[in-house]
Amino acid sequence: KRVKNVELSVPIAYGTISFWLGKKADDLHSHKWTVYIRSATNEDLGPIISKVVFQLHPSFNNPTRVVESAPFELSESGWGEFEISMTVFFQKDAAEKTLELFHHLKLYHEDDNAPQSTKKPVVVESYDELVFQEPTEAFYSRVKNLPAVHVNGSPGELNVSSGALEISNERKRGDTKDHQLGQWFGKYSETDELTSIMGARQQVQKEIAKLKSMLDSEAMKLKPSAP
Repeated sequence: KRVKNVELSVPIAYGTISFWLGKKADDLHSHKWTVYIRSATNEDLGPIISKVVFQLHPSFNNPTRVVESAPFELSESGWGEFEISMTVFFQKDAAEKTLELFHHLKLYHEDDNAPQSTKKPVVVESYDELVFQEPTEAFYSRVKNLPAVHVNGSPGELNVSSGALEISNERKRGDTKDHQLGQWFGKYSETDELTSIMGARQQVQKEIAKLKSMLDSEAMKLKPSAP
């Protein structure tokens, strides 16, 4: 069963952080980089995502890499830029199809004249949202209190239990608040962008509900009367 009139949204960020290896660089390994998918506010995504499959360039040994626990990331070294595909698998009780994301690995600054540094990396990150329209009752019950999850709409009188204890234990294992690369992550929670996006989404939902109500009212007026 699914929860009507409810939408769950999970702000995420995904991208790469690459460091030049300096004196340790050679023809095949000039940079070390990390590709990742994380919560935009660095909360644990483990209760939502079951695994992520990263598809690297065919020149890598075992180019298909599977990460089955948060944080969902992997690190490698190389010399070239290429597109990385990321297939996101959700937890079974979400009953959702996989999501495909694509990211182009950048090793060099846009400015060709910018000096390379072993201490300041090249960071390319994208913001997006995981959206669950009318989530299953089991999934809604388990994740609705997660700090990473925004609940839009109301389930009415639906009686669902909270998975607060399970969540509190999981988020300690998979959040990225103390990540070693955390200083380079985008600080979405410190800008107005995240708030404005969520506010806009809520406003759209209100307008949709209003329009649906108007259409239902007009449909009732046009319905022929019984003889």
